[in-house]
Amino acid sequence: MPFGQIVIGPPGSGKTTYCNGMHQFLTALGRKTVVVNLDPANESMTYECAVNIEDLITLDDAMEAYQLGPNGGMVYCIEYLEKNVEWLLDQLSKHDDCYFIFDCPGQVELYTHNESIKNIVRLLEKQNYRLACVHLVDASYCTEASRFISVLLLSLTTMTMLEMPHVNVLSKIDLLNQLGELDFNLEYYTSVMDLEYLLRHLNEYETSDKFFKLNSAICELIEDYSLVGFSTLCINDKHSVAALLKEIDKANGYIFGALTEGNESILLAADSSDLLAEAREAQTRYGLMTKSPDEDAPAVANRKLDAVVGRLSIKEHDPDTASSEQVGSE
Repeated sequence: MPFGQIVIGPPGSGKTTYCNGMHQFLTALGRKTVVVNLDPANESMTYECAVNIEDLITLDDAMEAYQLGPNGGMVYCIEYLEKNVEWLLDQLSKHDDCYFIFDCPGQVELYTHNESIKNIVRLLEKQNYRLACVHLVDASYCTEASRFISVLLLSLTTMTMLEMPHVNVLSKIDLLNQLGELDFNLEYYTSVMDLEYLLRHLNEYETSDKFFKLNSAICELIEDYSLVGFSTLCINDKHSVAALLKEIDKANGYIFGALTEGNESILLAADSSDLLAEAREAQTRYGLMTKSPDEDAPAVANRKLDAVVGRLSIKEHDPDTASSEQVGSE
């Protein structure tokens, strides 16, 4: 039963760098890992590619043959891969007992409108591949309310479109301190807390009631779904990569692969993440500064904390309690 990651994200989000770093990290852990390049426009692969879509079709060939632009050519290549998915399955079958990292194109329309990637994933799942989607977005989007709202909408649309285990990631978190101060603490953005306070910043430069109502409706839509949350990543920090890998392993089920009778302690490992604490630690480690917030925003964020944690799939973890439970079970 092969496990793997479908790595997606807008151009410039760090997908190829992530695939290279994660490949090195998993190899160091002893996992037999291969990287699959599904991006026909990837000209800067820094990793050893076991399966490459360019062996099937190239972007230049598609553009030249059908007089397409870059985006149209990209869509054609992925649709061509879908029609020839047996080629992909045959290439993957040559790598037994491997963990797969799929490096996908950056065109967001492939995950919000076009269904080819979704259909390819479904076919892989029918072959018993256990996959999780890792959606990378640049952490710089947290610096402006309007940009962060756009990322929330993109993440939500992608989650509902692909319909698979999903881990949203704020990448390049170590570079965020170079872009100025945040309006709120980092945990506000990772847990997507009460958007009413983000709405105030969103409306700062608007003068039309129509835009006020539109912004309010967008925030309400995101909160109604209550699906989007983010992990953080500095690909050069092994502790950050390890924390993210733990979330991915829970999403695709890898962490439960060794669950047998008498080995229930693995469930404790699955519940050992504290997402809010990881966000606070990342803010401290990378020196992220926060602007002076609205007078009542910190109090509201603190009051909302318990409710937010309750909506998360992973609850805050008390090591002392877990230890005593484990000792008791022994």
